[in-house]
Amino acid sequence: MLQGGRHKARQAAVQALYQWQLTEQAPDEIEDHFILDHEMSDVDMEYFDYLVREVPLHVHELDDHILPFIDRAIDEIDPVERAILRIGAYELEFHLEVPCKVVLNEAIELSKTFGAEHGYQYVNAVLDKIAAKLRASELKGKKASV
Repeated sequence: MLQGGRHKARQAAVQALYQWQLTEQAPDEIEDHFILDHEMSDVDMEYFDYLVREVPLHVHELDDHILPFIDRAIDEIDPVERAILRIGAYELEFHLEVPCKVVLNEAIELSKTFGAEHGYQYVNAVLDKIAAKLRASELKGKKASV
């Protein structure tokens, strides 16, 4: 699978999770319709499936990671940025094979593509704090080797 396949999976997942947040439809329904309605070539479909199905399953746990680092209620965060924060928190907790730096860079890129003009700064600040909590040993190892 091309490296860009995971990036495209994240892009598609942001859109699908945005729809899930707004409509509260079942994730599998959203995924099925999304696949029918969008060009999905070069998308890592397995990773897209994980994100669209797993983020809603763990939403309360993910929000518990996000809440200490935001300045308002989770529902007041822009829905696109909320979806990106949830994907980032999910990857930081459950996909340890994805380096912390990759999770943060992907979230910034997704925010620049889909979010508000300066939303990427907010997403970066929040995910950076979540990373420090969930991936402290990984980040410590990076600093020690510098």
